[in-house]
Amino acid sequence: MQWTLVIPVKALARAKSRLSDTAADGLRPGLALAFAQDTVAAALACAAVKDVAVVTNDALAGRELGALGARIVSDEPRGGLNAALAHAADAVRASRPESAVAALNADLPALRPLELARVLDAASEFPRAFLPDAAAIGTTLLTAREGEELRPAFGTDSRSRHRAAGAVELTLDAVDSVRQDVDTGADLRAALVLGVGPRTAAQAARLLIPGQ
Repeated sequence: MQWTLVIPVKALARAKSRLSDTAADGLRPGLALAFAQDTVAAALACAAVKDVAVVTNDALAGRELGALGARIVSDEPRGGLNAALAHAADAVRASRPESAVAALNADLPALRPLELARVLDAASEFPRAFLPDAAAIGTTLLTAREGEELRPAFGTDSRSRHRAAGAVELTLDAVDSVRQDVDTGADLRAALVLGVGPRTAAQAARLLIPGQ
């Protein structure tokens, strides 16, 4: 089974505020874009991924991610993350109603195509499924097979919310790169240990991060 991934990218100027202890205001937009670029590039290199739709209203993010091969969907609802993801999934299925769709976080700079393929292959066994993040509180991937609504419930404690909404929690070992999203300085250090993509590595080199 092949999947269309929908990846949300918020306005870069407002992105990654929780990295303020690690990156100055002027550096965070570049980091957020680098995270998204490395995430999209890895996703497009995954054999289980047919294509990627990025939902954003940020002009720079749209240009850069579109240049990598992603389809850009405007965030017309402007109603937050879950509304944006539902809108992007609907846009995908407007032209391909039978598409299997998955929502993937844009801040997975260590993402490995083979690990993503393992997760998507496991998800194909269920109508809806999700993968918890490294903190075991949030969600980095939510899937919906053909004929199923995505029904995203990202945000605070999304692991519990997706489980309560009937999605099956995927329990897989050795897929750390698909779990390691980056919100804080500690998250970024963990991603660097895993090994980040080239754009994030270049941006991180501009930071003073203990342990690098």
